[in-house]
Amino acid sequence: MTGVFTRVDDRLGEFALRTVDPDADAALLHSWVTHPKASFWLMQDADEAAVAEEYRRIADHPHHDAYVGLWRGGPAFLAERYDPAHVELVGRYDHQPGDVGMHFLCAPVGTPVHGFTRAVIRTVMAWLFDDATTRRVVVEPDVRNTAVHALNAAVGFEVIGPIAKPEKDALLSVCTRAQFQAAVTDCQGAQA
Repeated sequence: MTGVFTRVDDRLGEFALRTVDPDADAALLHSWVTHPKASFWLMQDADEAAVAEEYRRIADHPHHDAYVGLWRGGPAFLAERYDPAHVELVGRYDHQPGDVGMHFLCAPVGTPVHGFTRAVIRTVMAWLFDDATTRRVVVEPDVRNTAVHALNAAVGFEVIGPIAKPEKDALLSVCTRAQFQAAVTDCQGAQA
């Protein structure tokens, strides 16, 4: 299980990403992706074996990767990175060189931590833009997922518009490195 990125949030401390181990992480991921709060993840009826199989498929895919996100050393979120020219959005939008697709899911918790989800998406975005070849991050959440639309806007995503995918009607949005940096800088200035 390889660690790939670490970021320290001013308020919440250390966040990190490590590669998913499909078999060792199956029970953990199953508890996350089948939770009622993860309905937009579209795995509500999956059993543990199906979750392991899905993450083995991702691990074996040349254009799709999955990572367990850690907060203060413990598993706390899931992130996926994909090449939208080969996965998810093939032929559904105007692909540009340097586009990277992203999904993220925060683990269900009994007591929410104020600002946690925003710190997670900032960590995921910082990780994706840590790669110099990434020019834009592309997302396609369900059009009904208003909570994630607000989070996306808070880190600089610009809505392109709705697109039809086989499993959902999605809201395509993109974020450049400059848009992300401006959003993060604006937010830090507002906190000062």
